[in-house]
Amino acid sequence: MAKPRPRVVVTRRLPAPVEARMEELFDVALAPSDAPMDPDALAAALRDAEVLVPTLDDRLDAEALGHAGDGLRLIANYGAGVDHIDVGAAHARGVLVSNTPGAATEDTADMTLALMLATLRRVAEGAAAMRAGEWAGWAPEAMLGRRLRGLKLGVLGMGRIGQAVARRARAFGMEVHYHNRRRLHPGLEAPLRATFQESLDRMMATVDVLSVNCPHTPATFHLVNARRLALMRPEAVVVNTSRGEVIDENALTRMLRSGDLAGAGLDVLERGHGPNPRLRALPNVVLTPHMASATREARLEMGERVLLNVRTWVDGHRPPDLVLPGTL
Repeated sequence: MAKPRPRVVVTRRLPAPVEARMEELFDVALAPSDAPMDPDALAAALRDAEVLVPTLDDRLDAEALGHAGDGLRLIANYGAGVDHIDVGAAHARGVLVSNTPGAATEDTADMTLALMLATLRRVAEGAAAMRAGEWAGWAPEAMLGRRLRGLKLGVLGMGRIGQAVARRARAFGMEVHYHNRRRLHPGLEAPLRATFQESLDRMMATVDVLSVNCPHTPATFHLVNARRLALMRPEAVVVNTSRGEVIDENALTRMLRSGDLAGAGLDVLERGHGPNPRLRALPNVVLTPHMASATREARLEMGERVLLNVRTWVDGHRPPDLVLPGTL
């Protein structure tokens, strides 16, 4: 007798090839629309599923997980970040959690360099002037920015993405420094020609560009706070393609408004969908809508990792991308 197919509930629309493969392999309930589930719908999904496939908009804290049915056994997250999931509460209920690390590494690093270039070379300001018909012609002192070559880059978080950013920055001729919980193995550090900075304060005081590439955890919440931002040079810029909560956004906004920082390129915001109106109004800020992983290739690879994790679990094995409490 054939083994029953597991009940898989997906909370958002995924790329069509991923959904088609899920329908082939599992008893799947696909999302009817590409909108986040409301709390009632999410609670119903938790009750119905053996495997839940959520995205970053699904807040799976201990209270939400209290709605889970006895059959829920795996949360196969579509995305690398799991700060929206209480991994400890899930494991306490006997529910495994997996993610999709590595699928969007190169794309996120590309976006990080794009934001550096856009901010330092004032691309958004120039584009806005052209659209508004305000360009009066070339002038020697117009729209002056800074070249990347020779600038000091500080990478906060030297995991997969941080290392990919460092490789790209070296190609642009930047001097790479990094702060991490642990220093990289020499075999990883040497090819990057990156200098480890044990003190985050010291690194922030000396770099021209700060790139935030660490996950959001209780330990990294507002790690880049008002005191540390005040250490930075007035001509420095901040780029964030990780999680908005790592930076005190109000403090950053104040410093950008006062001219104590030259600019910022932000793909993520502390309040998720709602940028601070004062931040949005600043001409020296480039804001993008959490699109670092938004390539066809990355989103398909994320789906493939979800499929691999679910199929491995169905076969009675540990998912290859299992997330354990306290590991991120």
